[in-house]
Amino acid sequence: MPLIRPFAGLRPVPERAAEVLAPPYDVLNSSEARQRAAGRPLSFLHISKAEIDLPEGTDPYDASVYARAAENMQQMIADGILKRDDQPVYYVYRITMGDHVQTGLVAVASVADYDVNRIRKHEFTRPAKEDDRVRQIEALNAQTGPVLLAYRSQPDIDRLIESVTSATPEYDLTADDGVRHTLWVVTDPAVIEQLSAGFDRMEAIYIADGHHRSAAGSRVAASKKGGPDAMSSYFLSVIFPHTQMKILDYNRVVKDLNGLSEQALLEKLADAFDVSPEEGAVTPAQPGEFGMYLNGRWYRLRIHADRVPQDPVARLDVSLLADNLLEPLLGIRDPRTDPRIDFVGGIRGLAELEKRVDSGEMAVAFSLFPTSMEDLMAVADANEVMPPKSTWFEPKLADGLVSHVLD
Repeated sequence: MPLIRPFAGLRPVPERAAEVLAPPYDVLNSSEARQRAAGRPLSFLHISKAEIDLPEGTDPYDASVYARAAENMQQMIADGILKRDDQPVYYVYRITMGDHVQTGLVAVASVADYDVNRIRKHEFTRPAKEDDRVRQIEALNAQTGPVLLAYRSQPDIDRLIESVTSATPEYDLTADDGVRHTLWVVTDPAVIEQLSAGFDRMEAIYIADGHHRSAAGSRVAASKKGGPDAMSSYFLSVIFPHTQMKILDYNRVVKDLNGLSEQALLEKLADAFDVSPEEGAVTPAQPGEFGMYLNGRWYRLRIHADRVPQDPVARLDVSLLADNLLEPLLGIRDPRTDPRIDFVGGIRGLAELEKRVDSGEMAVAFSLFPTSMEDLMAVADANEVMPPKSTWFEPKLADGLVSHVLD
């Protein structure tokens, strides 16, 4: 089986694409989705978050939600809003957020290669979230939320993808958050073949975001038993060169000091960190450096070099903070389940950390240096798992631009 292949995507007709474009399903709760879709009957949220068309309070995992999603998608097809391409193609997708630009390939990726870890993972999945995606895919007979993948940048593949962007795009849309989404359709058989062959030569590609979507794709493929040529044996993905990916910091806030006074905490920190007070908010400048906001004041923490192991997981900044501060000093043993800790994506800025502490909701906040793609790939290559909330990818992929029908 090829690692990736072209497919006949289901997508909006160009003149209605701006009305269909929607944020990814998993960045909004039901209330937020209801607000974002208000007055927008063609928003893809009516498919990806179909509980917004049911009475408020409807469980997002209720069977009626998946049934309504399928009904809404079929209605948009019947109305000519969504149409399927008449031949298998690739799509080149560019996302622009401020000065940041990344350009990748929309393709379907092999479940078989996912199952043998050629498409490499770095996170555990939660059964309830997997089940949700399986039920959504089965109800729609389609995958609508792409998995964000990365490949080790290769100049020839990067150039080939970039060359497609000299043509007129099929869509060039700016979402209400200011992020620009541009899509080109790749129909040239020679370019399609070169792209397929180029990816097939790669040893591995990496899941950046979308572990539940890819796991659900694998489960659906196993249930359908379609064989290597079946479209159900592939899952929807967008693949970017790793050098273009943007990972933001993923920061931490903790409710209390675990019985320690402020002074006692500062004294105990000295065992593992160099601690220096700062005048303003601390944005860590390099790995092994952290900001701490405590009682209205920022401190810069630098981990002692002898505390940094060589293990690809243990050397991550999220691990260094957990192993040298959060667990031994603040008593946070399992950040997945401990209600005393919360996580703040870097897109919200350091002012959000100050707000959470100054309000009295939290006692202390920590800013982190972003995890690198090289570190993510090293963890995946070692067949290891990253700690929870290690990466925050921006910009986010849009939902609704291209979906993958499984027949």
